[in-house]
Amino acid sequence: MGRVGASFNAAKDPSEFHEGDVSTEHDDLTALTGSRRTVYRTARQAYPLSLGALLLAIAMSWLFLVLMGVRTAVVDPGSAGPGAMWLRLSPDIALPSSFEAFLALCLAPVRAGSDWSAFILLALMWFLMALAMMLPSAGPLLRTYCEIADTAARKGEPVVHPALLAAGYLSVWLAASFGFAGTALVVSPLSPGGTLFAPWTGFAGAAVLAVAGLYQFSGLKEACLVKCRNPFATLFGRWSTRPLSIYRLGIEQGVWCLGCCWALMLVMFAVGIMNVFWMVLLGVFTMVEKTGHSRVFTRISGALLLVWALALLVISL
Repeated sequence: MGRVGASFNAAKDPSEFHEGDVSTEHDDLTALTGSRRTVYRTARQAYPLSLGALLLAIAMSWLFLVLMGVRTAVVDPGSAGPGAMWLRLSPDIALPSSFEAFLALCLAPVRAGSDWSAFILLALMWFLMALAMMLPSAGPLLRTYCEIADTAARKGEPVVHPALLAAGYLSVWLAASFGFAGTALVVSPLSPGGTLFAPWTGFAGAAVLAVAGLYQFSGLKEACLVKCRNPFATLFGRWSTRPLSIYRLGIEQGVWCLGCCWALMLVMFAVGIMNVFWMVLLGVFTMVEKTGHSRVFTRISGALLLVWALALLVISL
């Protein structure tokens, strides 16, 4: 941590600082001159710009996923999972040829032994799912960082643009997407007909649901959830004016988020990777879970997943 960052930390105890302090203060720039005023104004502009980029990324991710889900429902309804009938009723929208070509590549059959380009496209699809489902719950993290940065900028201290924090956060999910893609390729023979997008049934489906359900009760889940729900303590305690440090801080928060949600992402194997309805459901669930304050919601979801796993197991016997 730099000397300037250290002076900012010393200026105020974390217990005395509350999220939202920035919004209750007036923009008094009379004490700031020259470059310090520029730093402050830049910090003030960073949050709306970053929020706009965040919303655009979420919207574009959902657009791609919905279109891929519709294409899957038309070509192979069984792979789209529950709700495929409704997707097939969607109006046929004419898309640019380049867009259609990209969708065709993403939905092309991918199996173990395929070339690297196919694997990368599959990983990209998982990354789009992560953006759509997990990025909305990162809003409080971005807002908290910008509030702290705004307070630092009021003192004329240098601040790092929140884009680097977001880049570190997304780097974790990008790496995880390659892991999910590799898992999908390795275990795709377990799905009906050995296809990649079809929902897992029987023992395979019961296994992933059981893992996801049991993890909801684990101590690691609790630890990760606490970190996700309270990013302020980490951001304030680890505040720095160095870009690399903020990028690493984003990675750290991304790891906590991954630790909180990786098991829930496995549910997509049981319902179909391209099941848009379950993407929405899990996206809403993670946002509610990570912004709440009780473990009841988490435990209820874990119990429901275990009951679901048991039902699949009984049916498969």
